[in-house]
Amino acid sequence: MKSKVSKLVQQLKPSGIRAFFDLVLGMKDVVSLGVGEPDFVTPWQIREAGIYSLEQGFTSYTSNKGLYKLRLSLSRFIKQHYGVEYCPDEEILITVGVSEAIDLGLRAVLEPQDKVLIPIPAFVSYGPVTELAGGIPVYIDTKKDGFKLTPKNLSRHIDKKVKAIILNYPNNPTGVSYTRKELEALKKIIVSHGIICFSDEVYGDLTYDFKHTCFSSLAHAKPLTVYLNGFSKSFAMTGWRVGYACGPKDIIAAMTKIHQYTIMCVSITSQMAAAEALAVGYPSVEEMKKEYNRRRQFVCAGLNRMGIKVQLPQGAFYVFADISLTGMKSLDFAQLLLKEEKVAVVPGTAFGENFNDYIRISYASGFEQIKEALIRMERFLARNKRRRKG
Repeated sequence: MKSKVSKLVQQLKPSGIRAFFDLVLGMKDVVSLGVGEPDFVTPWQIREAGIYSLEQGFTSYTSNKGLYKLRLSLSRFIKQHYGVEYCPDEEILITVGVSEAIDLGLRAVLEPQDKVLIPIPAFVSYGPVTELAGGIPVYIDTKKDGFKLTPKNLSRHIDKKVKAIILNYPNNPTGVSYTRKELEALKKIIVSHGIICFSDEVYGDLTYDFKHTCFSSLAHAKPLTVYLNGFSKSFAMTGWRVGYACGPKDIIAAMTKIHQYTIMCVSITSQMAAAEALAVGYPSVEEMKKEYNRRRQFVCAGLNRMGIKVQLPQGAFYVFADISLTGMKSLDFAQLLLKEEKVAVVPGTAFGENFNDYIRISYASGFEQIKEALIRMERFLARNKRRRKG
């Protein structure tokens, strides 16, 4: 019998993160260092704004582009923080998280068989949404360069079919980010070839060791950049599902056209809360960032003490840990750790097939949970060492 499902969708692999965490559901006493979701509750002022908007009767659709109040606030916020001006009428679109923004952007610009450069390890959706948009993902392995895309590695993968690049920094899953000088070097190549840069900076506010640089703020970059960000990570608003795209008006118009036929608009309640986040929420972001930094230092020190090699992440809330000393591959390691010690981590292969010697650990969990997880991991590693000897 002929399948009712398209061949393209049949061939897509399920998310390596979600597929693994199906195993976690229903298990008791699991300490999860897996899902990239802040353990903080959305700051109360933001929650209050959402509740109050409902009490005032704001329950309608908004413009397809999003609530004007929010777009205007974003325009002012981005100019204040990064010195980049975006017109709230023509250059900003409110989306259902950054995930929808990436999907819309690729569908808006790609012709069939156009190539999209994706430095790996990378967030799990980039490749599949490229394929769903008719493009061809071209993966650039960054392992030999400390998980950073270099100008040399970038240039090696450019040809006439390359239409776009997805640049994510700070990076999920590695926590690696880029200085302004490093971005300038990449920008020079991207702009000289006329490549559209989808700059996913959703973890930008969670940069620890140097100031975050917005890609579109670089000289001559704005006309070729779609700047992507949202409220999920820095404001602890994952469930509110509010993201945004800022870019050239022709690309934003094309994205809006697709958005109006598929989503129509983001929930007005969420948009009202997001506007409040921009107005009053930044002190809370700074407090959460301090706590993430404390956890970052603690996790890396603990893993290095155990002999698990990690580099200190420069942003986000992930550690990409090298488990090669255990002799196990990432999926086997994650499954056995979950079975024996009830600690959940994500196999490195979820972020690229070449990362079988790595696991992703999220320190978005509470500090006490992290402490307990490290105790269990140390016990697991000691047991594994005895097994290998015996």
